[in-house]
Amino acid sequence: HNKMANQVNGNAVQLKEEEEPMDTSSVTHTEHYKTLIEAGLPQKVAERLDEIFQTGLVAYVDLDERAIDALREFNEEGALSVLQQFKESDLSHVQNKSAFLCGVMKTYRQREKQGSKVQESTKGPDEAKIKALLERTGYTLDVTTGQRKYGGPPPDTIYSGVQPGIGTEVFVGKIPRDLYEDELVPLFEKAGPIWDLRLMMDPLSGQNRGYAFITFCSKDAAQEAVKLCDNYEIRPGKHLGVCISVANNRLFVGSIPKNKTKENILEEFGKVTEGLVDVILYHQPDDKKKNRGFCFLEYEDHKSAAQARRRLMSGKVKVWGNVVTVEWADPVEEPDPEVMAKVKVLFVRNLATTVTEEILEKSFSEFGKLERVKKLKDYAFVHFEDRGAAVKAMNEMNGKEIEGEEIEIVLAKPPDKKRKERQAARQASRSTAYEDYYYYPPPRMPPPIRG
Repeated sequence: HNKMANQVNGNAVQLKEEEEPMDTSSVTHTEHYKTLIEAGLPQKVAERLDEIFQTGLVAYVDLDERAIDALREFNEEGALSVLQQFKESDLSHVQNKSAFLCGVMKTYRQREKQGSKVQESTKGPDEAKIKALLERTGYTLDVTTGQRKYGGPPPDTIYSGVQPGIGTEVFVGKIPRDLYEDELVPLFEKAGPIWDLRLMMDPLSGQNRGYAFITFCSKDAAQEAVKLCDNYEIRPGKHLGVCISVANNRLFVGSIPKNKTKENILEEFGKVTEGLVDVILYHQPDDKKKNRGFCFLEYEDHKSAAQARRRLMSGKVKVWGNVVTVEWADPVEEPDPEVMAKVKVLFVRNLATTVTEEILEKSFSEFGKLERVKKLKDYAFVHFEDRGAAVKAMNEMNGKEIEGEEIEIVLAKPPDKKRKERQAARQASRSTAYEDYYYYPPPRMPPPIRG
């Protein structure tokens, strides 16, 4: 028995001469082989995995229980095929090998469902070029089955501050499927230092998904990237699409009891989701005690919002005894600063029911000549002839009380092209609203028609 134990512990070579008949195969096992057998893996699978340990591609300590458990659920043929694929994958930039193996297994299962069993070995990136890029820039590359992440954070010599915030990320679309960092980085680094570049991968095909996110170290660099690279011909006839990416961290939630306050909602949703930082609530124009039956939940980051959305949509979580409806809030598209610099119209909201167009006209005409005033529900548009007068009126009147309610004022946003197109489509089915002019929805209001 002792000799057997020795053999498992990796002294197989020295024992072979004494006990030839016991060793039926001439395979040398590492000390982990026994552990794999004890974990319930079939002999052949344990042997194959043990061979992989011996190649040095991955060490036993790199694999966690989750990976071994998942592997055990495969039949022998499936498990061997998964390990073969794992072995052939390029693992040089894979930081978490255990998670990568789990990804390979998940992909295998999805392929099985679709009936396409074997992976058509797709040509990955040119490793020599990737290596040259990393040597030149000093950035790291972390590969998982779902994405390739370059940088994040970049080397200290490039940027050592905290992760850049809103407005520094761009979305890159229409990327040829067989294109990688060696072609993307040289193009985009012209715009400024890159914090990270995340190329989304399709595990089923082994190619990229045609899009990536790039975070720059500054807003200026991100805007420069849009100017330089949007519609850039990266290969003959293939043009990239680049725009500033809005990481959405706000959810629209419907079916809220109308008597709930902001505090009630913060507390209730704070119990069932993590990272909630604010609740945005609108009151009914004629009854300030009641909300309009929906609210917006603001989370600290996109990831928290996405997790909250999944939890609330699962149907398992109830809020005040009901399942609520959840969607992403429409991101506010910031209009062009050059356009906003010409605006002469004020958007005034939170008006008391008793405020008339005459009262508004009287209050605002002190600051300059008005073209017209239009009140709708509890908000209004005040058109000035002169931009300076509009800005002065906004600065002085914002937060003032009219008829007992504090009013809020911002410059009205001109309708953007996309909004105009949506409106044209909507016009057909709806009576004309005040939408041919300046339109400023409260932040991220849901589209008017919700199925």
